[in-house]
Amino acid sequence: MNLHSGSPFWRVKNSLFEHTDQLEKDLITEVLIIGSGITGALVAHELCNAGIECVVADKRAISGGSTVASTAQLQYEIDVPLYKLAKKIGEKKATSAYEASLQSIADIKVLVDDTGIKADFEYIPTLLLASNRIGLRRLKTEFEIRKKHNLPISFFTSEKLKQDYHIDGHGALWNNTSAQIDCYKTSTNLLAYHRKRHHLKLYAYTEIISYEKLEDGFIAKTQKGLTIRCKYLVIATGFEASRFLPKKIMKLISTYALVSQPLSPDQLWTDRCLIWETRQPYLYLRTTSDNRIMMGGEDIPFKNDRLRDAQMERKTKILERKFHRLFKDIPMVTDFTWCGTFSSTDDGLPYIGEFNEKNRFFALGYGGNGITFSMIAAQLIKNKILGKKDNRETLFGFDRTKGS
Repeated sequence: MNLHSGSPFWRVKNSLFEHTDQLEKDLITEVLIIGSGITGALVAHELCNAGIECVVADKRAISGGSTVASTAQLQYEIDVPLYKLAKKIGEKKATSAYEASLQSIADIKVLVDDTGIKADFEYIPTLLLASNRIGLRRLKTEFEIRKKHNLPISFFTSEKLKQDYHIDGHGALWNNTSAQIDCYKTSTNLLAYHRKRHHLKLYAYTEIISYEKLEDGFIAKTQKGLTIRCKYLVIATGFEASRFLPKKIMKLISTYALVSQPLSPDQLWTDRCLIWETRQPYLYLRTTSDNRIMMGGEDIPFKNDRLRDAQMERKTKILERKFHRLFKDIPMVTDFTWCGTFSSTDDGLPYIGEFNEKNRFFALGYGGNGITFSMIAAQLIKNKILGKKDNRETLFGFDRTKGS
């Protein structure tokens, strides 16, 4: 299956990662990571820094899957609002999930600073717009519960929204703790950093088609019949991980995105903040380092590649109309368009940890917060291998689905 179609901006903007080595002989390693996108790269980073030997294998080009199609916004907000999540899993757990997401943004910044990699990381505010009067009531409820638990949040009335951002709307929530990155650049640079510093073994076009549980670990088999023996197995392949799972835990969504032609900085909105809305499916906007507008949304249930791709032109026009209704004076002209497929869960949370088999880990950052969830997954899996207790394990683990 093609994870995306069209012209994802990160692939156009960045040079292709030159590493194309394929596995040519059987290997033995401590950890095998399947998937070289941003999730696999973050897991490799945490393990390499802990002195744990690992190999990364991907059936595509390095970081050539969903990572290139991401709009790469880092927000502590989860797709399911806190007040709704509290009803699903309890207020204490829901708050802990939001706090973990918030901390992961800071942890990604530390990673970028410590490694010195180019990632185009930038702290930037977030503006969550009320799409209508119902959305405004929901925002007020959301504001109260976040304020109660000391999460960073401010409420903007329609007057303040107009004054500060020149947006006509019902109201909004605002915080200044979000960030944005270049997802593909971050992933490939991080993998290159650990190849040089920790001799990370990295194999492109190397598809793992099956594995067998051994007494002391696993033996994975590639499409070409080669094997990789490992003590620990990490599956970081997004929704494609479903082939390794005995039951369906997520639903597939098709999403659409575009990037504009460059504008002058003074033509962009105040703070160049991240913008999204209460309507479902929601519109989301950001800018890029070269002063383009990146936006997406118009999500629909995924059925197959052909039907997803056939909608791209129509969905692009809808996104353009929505933007021009929001910012009537910004002369946005589309330059690149693409569509992709991602996964979501009922509670908006990722699935991280062991499932059914000891020492086989899943790092599945489902939903709109995939990158921050991936940071959590990398830390949690590292701690599990090192035998360190991590309270996030029960929050994001598979056990929360028991009985469902």
